[in-house]
Amino acid sequence: MTTSNQTRVAVLLGSLRADSVNRRIADYLVAQAPADVSVEIVEGLDQVPFYSEELDGDSVPAAAAALRDAVRTADRVLAITPEYNGTMPAVLNNAIDWLSRPYGAGAISGKPFAAVGATPTPYGGKWAHEHARHSATVAGATVVEGIVVDEPAMTDDLLADPAAAGRLLGALTALVEHDAAAAA
Repeated sequence: MTTSNQTRVAVLLGSLRADSVNRRIADYLVAQAPADVSVEIVEGLDQVPFYSEELDGDSVPAAAAALRDAVRTADRVLAITPEYNGTMPAVLNNAIDWLSRPYGAGAISGKPFAAVGATPTPYGGKWAHEHARHSATVAGATVVEGIVVDEPAMTDDLLADPAAAGRLLGALTALVEHDAAAAA
């Protein structure tokens, strides 16, 4: 349960696989977050229909409305994602599309944002993370500069590596500590 003095971080998970490395990263950050930080994985991204203005009217689909509410009430947004074919997964792109509307006043507008994650390539998902940051910027988020954690998850025990786990926890800390007013 969050309290009013907690920083709430909404996690957009780019992998739908229940036991993915990125799901484990998200679960790790939920468990290891400082006491004054609430990390909440936004579930149900696989239930959000592909964005269409025809669906985005007076009766927005329930899954899209829940996504918007989760991000609107958060203080920060963290995308944790693998890389598919050199870019972010469609589920993450779709989530950002829904969060960008209505134009100029979407749920992600003005929210500090970062993208991290792991993928089984030597590049660690850097293109997916760059694309997520770019898309979030266009959607109105405030991308926190300097948070780059592109982990080449060559094994399933990435979080057993103290250096890798530390980089991921450090990214969360940097996102939480980002002062949007000072950066402006």
